Amino acid sequence: MALLLGVDTGGTYTDAVIIRDERDVIASAKALTTRHDLAIGVGGAVRAVLEQSGVAAADIALASLSTTLATNALVEGQGGRVALVYIGFKERDLETHGLLEALKGDPHVVLAGGHNHAGGEAAPLDEEGLRMFLKQHGAGVGGFAVAAQFGTRNPAHELRAMALISELTDRPVSASHQLSAKLNGPKRAMTAVLNARLIGMIDRLIGRAEDTLKDLGVVAPLMVVRGDGALISSAQARERPIETILSGPAASIVGARWMTGADHALVSDIGGTTTDVALLRDGRPAIDPAGARVGPYRTMVEAVAMRTTGLGGDSEVHFLSEGLQGGVSLGPRRLLPVSLVAIDAPDIVHATLESQLRSTLPGEHDGIFVRAVAGQTMEGIGPREEALLERIADNVHPLGDVLRSRIENGALKRLVERGLVQIAGVTPSDASHVLGLADTWDVDAAQKALTLFGRRRTGSGDRLAADPKVMARIIISQLEHQTALTLLETAFAEEETKFGLEPDVLARHVLMQRGLGGHQGLVRLDTGLAVPVIGLGASASTYYPAVGTRLGCEMILPEHAGVANAIGAVVGRVTMREAGTITSPSEGKYRVHLTEGPEDFGDAEQALLRLEDVLRARALAAAEAAGAEDIQVSVARDVRSAGVESREVFVEAEVSVEATGRPRVAV
Repeated sequence: MALLLGVDTGGTYTDAVIIRDERDVIASAKALTTRHDLAIGVGGAVRAVLEQSGVAAADIALASLSTTLATNALVEGQGGRVALVYIGFKERDLETHGLLEALKGDPHVVLAGGHNHAGGEAAPLDEEGLRMFLKQHGAGVGGFAVAAQFGTRNPAHELRAMALISELTDRPVSASHQLSAKLNGPKRAMTAVLNARLIGMIDRLIGRAEDTLKDLGVVAPLMVVRGDGALISSAQARERPIETILSGPAASIVGARWMTGADHALVSDIGGTTTDVALLRDGRPAIDPAGARVGPYRTMVEAVAMRTTGLGGDSEVHFLSEGLQGGVSLGPRRLLPVSLVAIDAPDIVHATLESQLRSTLPGEHDGIFVRAVAGQTMEGIGPREEALLERIADNVHPLGDVLRSRIENGALKRLVERGLVQIAGVTPSDASHVLGLADTWDVDAAQKALTLFGRRRTGSGDRLAADPKVMARIIISQLEHQTALTLLETAFAEEETKFGLEPDVLARHVLMQRGLGGHQGLVRLDTGLAVPVIGLGASASTYYPAVGTRLGCEMILPEHAGVANAIGAVVGRVTMREAGTITSPSEGKYRVHLTEGPEDFGDAEQALLRLEDVLRARALAAAEAAGAEDIQVSVARDVRSAGVESREVFVEAEVSVEATGRPRVAV
């Protein structure tokens, strides 16, 4: 009998579950996610599930972690300060491909160098320029990203840049050719930047999680869920944290399939920060061929084809003053619920809310609080941010007491993006407390905060809401509406029949929306989802029945829907994929592009066999390093040729190798 421990660190809660022999859920537990030190939440959830189950920590045979940390960090624009070394490209590429936006003011340098399509050197690497850049910025960043033109065809310049960075700084380096074997240099550079930004964050999480498990007596190896739902070792996740984006959502899909046995359904997982929707087809989630997209960023990471939206129980509620009635919108930023921050600082929160309620006019910062997050790195923050952070110190403050001028709004935004500060405000979680749908936190604080929010004036001059319950129903109704739109967008994106418009336009189209209401006039409209929805997340049972009614579809809410991610973390498999390319720079020459550099062959089959051998060895080594056993290997070839003067001429070939096996459990 093998006892498996699954842990998921979400934006609001950390979940833990113990499963026996991948068949039965013995126990599950939750603890609040502690953002300043995620290991505290991990320890609380694991300690609780061990106590509930009566299982001895030493009897756990395998521990596995899924996390929304990387996903949430990218959605919220957080992460460490990094520098980009961009070799062989043009300066304008940085703006054209969104790299300047992703860098958010972090340093970069464009250097001469790079290779051509065939792997030949296009220009020598400007090593002196790199040395000067490192001297200027090496101490002010937490990591480096390196991307060279055609780096997947010949990584020599990326490898040399990595060596110089390691020699002259003590910072970690993310090289684009190590993260993807595909062409598209700017997109690989984006992936490398995001990977470098996440390294410190994921390294701290895994290191502290491992220490916490050992302190509790769990000696089993720790696995981490990758963005495609497969398991990797904790060491592999530390090296390539970008691969853990969509880790939590991918685990939830694996868990949904395990709990329901569904073959064809939409899976929708609502957390504190995001809602993640994917399609199960023939019992398997599809892999996004264009690479994982999270928030505004498209990466080259293989991950489940999923639509991630900044919509969750802790989404920021925005007041919409347009129109006579006004209204609200939700997300994409996550806030601390007022009802939660009131648990940590009850005197400050209640005194502030009561003072604001006594004022005859609503204030811009009513019901909004701020606090610092301890234990985060502070590289590269400016004097204005430093002064603001010093003012906040270790306490919870009303936001209006901290900001002394409008110019400080930018400094506050940068501190939030760096994960150094958290904002508390009205969220759907507060609305749920007001309506009696939840009672975990401070209900009284939630009522006061929603009363303040409802005092805002609409275009007609009336209050948005007469009392906190009316305000709460407005917020919950908006959450249900935006959730339904997210499900419709995913369904349209996965439809085999295309309609000539983008999924988000189709979901909001007047005919679609009128059809959901069953319009009957001279024209009868009846629209909805034709597949079931599996609702996951701690709050799914609260919000999703109304969503199912709105969309006219079956809503499946599994018994353990609140810990689906933790379940998926331990019932997955280890899967490693390696891919490579063969080109033909001239007739009769077949060039195999390897990490060590190109190799030429005079025979196409010999080149294919050489590449297969290298990729098979890499995939097997990676699977074994991840702790897999009973490994099976499959090889796929995609050989492209062209007809020239009545004969077939080799153009290019791609070879992919997949090694998959069960995670090894401790005996």
